[in-house]
Amino acid sequence: MPRARLGTGITLEYETLGDPSRPTMLLVMGLGAQLTSWDERFCRELADHGFRVVRYDNRDAGLSTFLDDGPQPDLEAVLGGDHSSTRYRIADLAGDAVGLLDALGVERAHVVGASMGGMIAQQLVIDHPARVLSLCSIMSLPGDGTSGQPTPEALAVLLRPAVAGREAAIEASMAAARVIGSPDYPRSDEELRAVTTATQDRSSRRDGVSRQIAAVVASPDRTAALRKVTVPTLVVHGEADPLVDVSGGHATAAAVPGASLLTLPGMGHDLPRALWPQVVPAIAANAHAADAAQEH
Repeated sequence: MPRARLGTGITLEYETLGDPSRPTMLLVMGLGAQLTSWDERFCRELADHGFRVVRYDNRDAGLSTFLDDGPQPDLEAVLGGDHSSTRYRIADLAGDAVGLLDALGVERAHVVGASMGGMIAQQLVIDHPARVLSLCSIMSLPGDGTSGQPTPEALAVLLRPAVAGREAAIEASMAAARVIGSPDYPRSDEELRAVTTATQDRSSRRDGVSRQIAAVVASPDRTAALRKVTVPTLVVHGEADPLVDVSGGHATAAAVPGASLLTLPGMGHDLPRALWPQVVPAIAANAHAADAAQEH
């Protein structure tokens, strides 16, 4: 896969799918997740709606740059309100996305983010409104400190310590996916093992997760800034999401003027294939509305 070296020294691994002459749709993934967490079939369905789809690894994930030099965040202190050990913020991750667009020669893109990627997408349109054609925030939250809170079980998954060894890591990832996944659309053990094994074998590193958690916790509430967003916005959220409660989606949609909200019963903190026929056309329609507005 190609890599983009940004002016900040960060290098991002990325992949493009679809017709390069079509409008770009940038997919931003969440905490510790790799670009492959955007299922290639999901990406191709989006591309079939008339987009060039770009997916990438955030810094501290997958095959992009890991900031493993220097002091590491003290998560206990960060969670307690002392953010002095935090290496970067969500705004810096949004800056990475802009750097990738620059490297690709893309002036404006449709931006779709999931979970922490939704936070990055929100910050991207806040900080760089001229670069965003439309916004889709999936299973995310505005960071107001009250909405979108996890269940104790999901929080334990988020903060789970790293395990040693390939098989143990695969088993731990499978167990985590079962906790946060969609209760009405459970994946078979065979599918879960195949996905987690492929992820583990692509990149086994999880030492960037603590830095990303610190970035999320240390970043300010986006609610007030989201009230100034003017691009077509779609918010998608599972009604059974244990990691980011559906109230996070409601709060995001309430913050953005004119935003559309699509909540899905039985969906947890993943994107079950059975729901793609609802999710993909909704994302495409939101983006096409922006394209139509550009033409007039």
